[in-house]
Amino acid sequence: MEQTLYEKVGGEEAIAKVVDYFYSELVLKDDTVNHFFKDTDMEKQRRHQSKFISFALGGPKQYTGQSMAKAHEGMNLQPAHYNAIEKHLHDALAHFGVDEKDIDIALTKVATLKDDILYK
Repeated sequence: MEQTLYEKVGGEEAIAKVVDYFYSELVLKDDTVNHFFKDTDMEKQRRHQSKFISFALGGPKQYTGQSMAKAHEGMNLQPAHYNAIEKHLHDALAHFGVDEKDIDIALTKVATLKDDILYK
């Protein structure tokens, strides 16, 4: 039986490290997008993002929060914002040694939600 990407990257503990790096070293230092998180409970956000990335990697902890459209309502995210977050996710996964092929698979799955995120 073939491993899921979730298992290949190291499961829950590894995802938590990716998410922490994603926010603390990339997103929150990027003036293009960090203002969207100014009033955000980052612990809660990290938990949600861990579940979301687990979903993207085929893991067991499925995201059960608001729909993507509802979660991004009123934010009016533009393609430049989405692209910045996507690049940060790519870079966070790469930082922890995830193969480029596997990163592409995860980003392709995330991209299926792009229409629910932009211009809301």
